[in-house]
Amino acid sequence: MVQEWTDGRLDDFDRKVDQRFDRVEAELRALRFEMRSEFTAVRGEIEGVRGEIAGFRKEIAGEISGVRGEVAGVRGEISEVRGEISEVRGEMSEMRRVMTQGLLGLAGVMVTGFVGVLTLIVIAQL
Repeated sequence: MVQEWTDGRLDDFDRKVDQRFDRVEAELRALRFEMRSEFTAVRGEIEGVRGEIAGFRKEIAGEISGVRGEVAGVRGEISEVRGEISEVRGEMSEMRRVMTQGLLGLAGVMVTGFVGVLTLIVIAQL
């Protein structure tokens, strides 16, 4: 049997539909509020991470600056060592020149000595 829709039944149905929509709207409002709160929290966390990243960037920049300073110091030390090597080369060159002169002088003395001995031998035989 099919029931007919009377004004009372339609009014009752209308109230129930209104109550259900009111509940759905209330739930949507609560959901929107919760989402806004969560988005605010996420934004706060993102800002915190950005702050940490900025701190890391400053720290890394400081470390890089320190490394650059150390590299410059090492370059200076390398230049000093090159200068010292150049000085040692000059001293070795001077020592080689002195040794060559000494060797030539010794050879000259030996030749002079041999000539003198030969001269004495020739004079002694005469």
